[in-house]
Amino acid sequence: MSKNLILHSTIKGKGAPLLILHGYFGMSDNWKSLGNQFSEKYQVHLIDQRNHGRSFHADAFSYEVLVDDLYQYIQHHQLEGIYLIGHSMGGKTAMLFAITYPELVDKLIIVDISPKEYQPHHTEILAGLNAVDFSIHNSRKLVDEQLSSYIPEVGVRQFLLKNVYWKEKGQLDYRFNLKSLTEKNSEVGKPLPVNSIFRKPTLFLKGEKSGYIMLSEHPIIDVHFPDNKIIEFAKAGHWLHAENPKQFYEEVCEFF
Repeated sequence: MSKNLILHSTIKGKGAPLLILHGYFGMSDNWKSLGNQFSEKYQVHLIDQRNHGRSFHADAFSYEVLVDDLYQYIQHHQLEGIYLIGHSMGGKTAMLFAITYPELVDKLIIVDISPKEYQPHHTEILAGLNAVDFSIHNSRKLVDEQLSSYIPEVGVRQFLLKNVYWKEKGQLDYRFNLKSLTEKNSEVGKPLPVNSIFRKPTLFLKGEKSGYIMLSEHPIIDVHFPDNKIIEFAKAGHWLHAENPKQFYEEVCEFF
């Protein structure tokens, strides 16, 4: 399916192509502010992965198909020598892409995710999202109230509510494909294939308060990405690029 459909993106700036992949339940708009900054130095591609944002919806959802989508996108736009940033789920896509097509990637930045396997842990979020009935919850306030029964964290709800839009007059909907994301939730935590290696420069950025990259996982990072550097952001969590955009911008530019 992805061979006939090209991922939606926003492209800004001139220079070396810098592709940014969002995380689970996210979209390219999450990176708008940093994307504008990066576009002063690079040609920035803020990409919506399948079943997210304004990109196409499909039943199939795995890192293999996400990698294929990205490959088709790069071929369509005739890009080479790319810089690739991926956050969380987007980081997993970016890692597998770099390993699969190392000739296309010059430098790789992975944001708060490691190559290891993660057990499914978005159960409450998915339950909350599926509990919304847009025929009843026909305003953002009502959607938020319904979600709050499952998701107490205001910040997480605000992040999810960015995906709620007016599909037509009087009818709200999600931008992401909730059916596929619910059915394929276990795919999101899949590890990188054994013995897969990307030998070019790779930067891992992690939040001090996040549990996604622990000290015990540094050896597995070394195995898959022998030319790596790991930088921790003090007082930041999983969304460290949003919590500390200034340091994020500086670290990325220095690495590139």
